[in-house]
Amino acid sequence: MRLLERDHTGEFRLTKRLPNDKIPEIPPYAILSHTWGEEEVLFGDLADGTAKNKSGYAKIQFCGAQAERDGLRFFWVDTCCIDKSDKADKAELQHALNSMFDWYRRAAKCYVYLADVSTYQEITDNPDCKLVVRRSGCVTRRWALQELNIPAIANLFSKGWKQAFRQSRWFTRGWTLQELIAPTIIEFFSKEGFRLGDKKSLEQEIHNITRIPLRALQSYPLSDFSFDERKAWAEKRNTTRDEDKAYSLFGIFDVHIPVLYGEGKEKAFKRLQDKFQEDYRALAKLWSTEPRDPRVEKKRIELAKGGLLVDAYRWVFDNPDFNRWRSSPESRLLWIKGDPGKGKTMLLCGIINELERPITVNGGNLAYFFCQATDSRINNATSVLRGLIYLLVQRQPRLLLHLPENSYPSDDAMAWIVLSKTLIEMLEDPNLKVTYLVIDALDECIIDQQKLLSLIVQISSVSARVKLVVSSRNLVQIEEQLATVVQHSRLSLELNAESVTAAVEAFIWHKVLYLSRLKGYDSGTENAIHDYLSSNADGTFLWVALICQALGDPNVRRWQTLNKLRAFPPGLDSLYARMMEYIGNSDNADLYDILDNPEYLEELIKLCGSFLSLREQTVYFVHQSAKDFLQGNAAHQASREAFEWVFPLGMEDVNHIIFSRSLIAMSAVLRRDMYGLQAPGFPINEIQTPSPDPLAAVRYSCVFWVDHLRDSISKKDTLQHNILDAIQTFFEKKYLYWLEALSLLRAMPEGVITITQLNSLLPADKTCFRCIPVYSGLWMGSKASPSPSGRRTWLDEHEASSRWGLECMPANA
Repeated sequence: MRLLERDHTGEFRLTKRLPNDKIPEIPPYAILSHTWGEEEVLFGDLADGTAKNKSGYAKIQFCGAQAERDGLRFFWVDTCCIDKSDKADKAELQHALNSMFDWYRRAAKCYVYLADVSTYQEITDNPDCKLVVRRSGCVTRRWALQELNIPAIANLFSKGWKQAFRQSRWFTRGWTLQELIAPTIIEFFSKEGFRLGDKKSLEQEIHNITRIPLRALQSYPLSDFSFDERKAWAEKRNTTRDEDKAYSLFGIFDVHIPVLYGEGKEKAFKRLQDKFQEDYRALAKLWSTEPRDPRVEKKRIELAKGGLLVDAYRWVFDNPDFNRWRSSPESRLLWIKGDPGKGKTMLLCGIINELERPITVNGGNLAYFFCQATDSRINNATSVLRGLIYLLVQRQPRLLLHLPENSYPSDDAMAWIVLSKTLIEMLEDPNLKVTYLVIDALDECIIDQQKLLSLIVQISSVSARVKLVVSSRNLVQIEEQLATVVQHSRLSLELNAESVTAAVEAFIWHKVLYLSRLKGYDSGTENAIHDYLSSNADGTFLWVALICQALGDPNVRRWQTLNKLRAFPPGLDSLYARMMEYIGNSDNADLYDILDNPEYLEELIKLCGSFLSLREQTVYFVHQSAKDFLQGNAAHQASREAFEWVFPLGMEDVNHIIFSRSLIAMSAVLRRDMYGLQAPGFPINEIQTPSPDPLAAVRYSCVFWVDHLRDSISKKDTLQHNILDAIQTFFEKKYLYWLEALSLLRAMPEGVITITQLNSLLPADKTCFRCIPVYSGLWMGSKASPSPSGRRTWLDEHEASSRWGLECMPANA
């Protein structure tokens, strides 16, 4: 880019293209945003000395003078800093239009010059202000008025100019949209040069005029907004050339395509949308199923926990360990550790919220991922990589260059190799901005946890521009791995008990006041609940949340509240034990076989509310600590008793029951063309799930039935003949329908793994390939396992394309 440089005499000249040998880095600069009028100063006018003869020169003078007042020697004006003449290098205009958004974003200040908003007339027409101005002797230039500090003028301005501001032509032009969105600091000036305010002070007014969301005006990532949302911001804006309606949105969509004047608005928009969708499709390849956007997961977590309370996390920004990590270039890794229920996840949500805006405002990146052991979609190391890469590319689309061209391997081992290499390449990219990676609940990454820890250690040495925050329980295996990072900080919640206790206290008041509004408590009940929670919480958010959830039950009457409250013991494990006792003594302790009715299922989950939650018709544990308690892994004696009560015959027996019922359920439900697609070749991304969904009751069974078969076999046992017969019968009658279901569920990769697992469980003479008949030449075989006929199969010859055909076109089964 070229800049205008102002010298000590007030004159200015164009620099050579920057950066160059004389100026190796682009210096801080101001930038002008305006609407074009008559007699604009062009590049050639500065070169031949005729610029001062044009009326547009006053705008350039204004920008230079204002930049000088702000301590900036350089400034940029689009009319004269780009050579648009017929003799100019066409590549310069191409580069300028594709870089414009970035130039505005990198500016130290942006001055919006509103040629149709006047404050001068208001002053000269007002007798009181006219007298003040005449006495000051300061009206030698129109914009000299801004140097006056006169309350009467300020009060007058606050009333008179806003109508003109709302009707300004600047809000209707196409190119000024990116000039509004991109810069961090924008100041608005009247045509006399009087400062009207900045983007922050006028943001509500600007939002009312443009209908652009406040988050977009506040420099939050544009990737948070869909294509249609961003396109709508420009619908009522106009450009002189039709194609510019699309070209002016390059930066809004962060795409880079050639400028082809003469193609027309429709073709320009189609190319813009095609490029945007091409980038999205490249990102969608990260998943074989629906993309798991970590931003959606974060919002879900916050909603599930009743919202994010600022007072519950603000303490960390005054913590010396946190600030040492944040400010020191050498400290690249921060490990936040603490016992279950201490609020680690919500603390990280708060850190993300506070860091996101300043990081993205400065052009940096923030990517994060929340592990959850009870959700198979987000409890493995490969999913962590997919989530981080997804957000990094959303924030900085040019990193798409590092994504492999072909689809990612379905096999988890290969996917890890490919994606870990991709992430490292992105973090080593010389154009990468300062990047923060946040990973919550490392201990809940139960698949390939060691791989993930090793990668974190590796990333910590990749670049000084990359910083990491991770959280976990106090586990020795995690501590040993992270201790190998030379420069790392450690923030223990137990060692910051005072701060955590204060945060829990704020959380308690928040919950008590909510319950009081819900139940209509008097002040005495409010205080009694607060005092009991405060004296027994022991710095544990989850304990408080579970008790308040129980008190909020509609069946708990106000007069029962205090008695019910005092029945809850201190400590998570003791609370879980009390809940198990309550469930065991209830009339519903032996309920089963009601899961076919969603309403009954929801009621049953409510009875187990301290252990289970229902989300999108899927049952989850409320917290990893609840699962540990029921599995007998907690230290409390009641944990082992709960395990024996829930699993009286042991885990193997329960897994066998789930496996058997899964086969029965799938055999009853699976059939040909369950979604009514009618013909092969129907693309997966156009399928609408019918209501009711015929696969709803067997989604889990289709994916995990072999896992339960595996876990039902003890080390000394082998599969019984009746089990082998049941598997063979299922495959003979339902195999292709099962494949179709896996494709509809977007779980074909899991199906491949299932067959592999099943092979390892079956006797040598009973492999899947002998159990499964060959249908229409399609064989779930491999080059290592030829078909029984000894011939190479269709899948052997076309392995990649056939897998794609089943994944993307379910009816092909």
